[in-house]
Amino acid sequence: MRVHVVSDVHGAAEALRRAGEGADALICLGDLVLFLDYADHSRGIFPDLFGVENADRMVELRTARRFDEARVLDQSLWAGLDRRGTIESAVRKQYAELFAAFPTPTYATYGNVDIPALWPEYAGPGTTVLDGATAEIGGRVFGFVGGGLRTAMRTPYEIAEEEYAAKVAALGPVDVLCSHIPPAVPELCYDTTARRFERGSEALLDAIRTVRPTFALFGHVHQPLVPRMRIGRTECVNVGHFNHTRTPWAMEW
Repeated sequence: MRVHVVSDVHGAAEALRRAGEGADALICLGDLVLFLDYADHSRGIFPDLFGVENADRMVELRTARRFDEARVLDQSLWAGLDRRGTIESAVRKQYAELFAAFPTPTYATYGNVDIPALWPEYAGPGTTVLDGATAEIGGRVFGFVGGGLRTAMRTPYEIAEEEYAAKVAALGPVDVLCSHIPPAVPELCYDTTARRFERGSEALLDAIRTVRPTFALFGHVHQPLVPRMRIGRTECVNVGHFNHTRTPWAMEW
């Protein structure tokens, strides 16, 4: 059995079409939407609407953790515009292309920048969407937990720790624990380019210690200090920033 795993697709539809080649199944750990590419400020919904110069400024402010100033800039740019409707229209355009690129079968969960309410409209019969639920793939039980925890970034699918922990607990025993965000381990949460810690989950870390899955797979941290480490018997793996690598992580058994 061979399974390919991707995360943080961020608009890379052409590469996503090839991601399942040679695999029996594809797993996607979320963040399909590209709102603003921190490596190429000309890509994404934000520069399409407001131009590269404003995208440059937004990235500068967020990277410096000057979130109040970033919100002021954001509010000034959106003044007089239908923010919700404009973003939803742009996201729908991306989702139509990205979900069409998924091979059959695909097992997917949400990232923190995704909009879960829209997924049922685009997920075809070959795509199984899971969040706080399990699926058997090749005789192994895979558990999926989508979304992220609340941060100053205020991305679309951030939830409270209690709600997130309840989804983790609902999985029960699993062989492979799949999530968008990492467990709360500093080395796995630190982004070396952004020079900040992303939020990891204590509930995921507790599950790794008590359930002891063979693998814990995740993404979210684009340039992790440590992409892979062992906790007890569990191999914790950041499967990579697919928008950058264009290469899925593979597991075989």
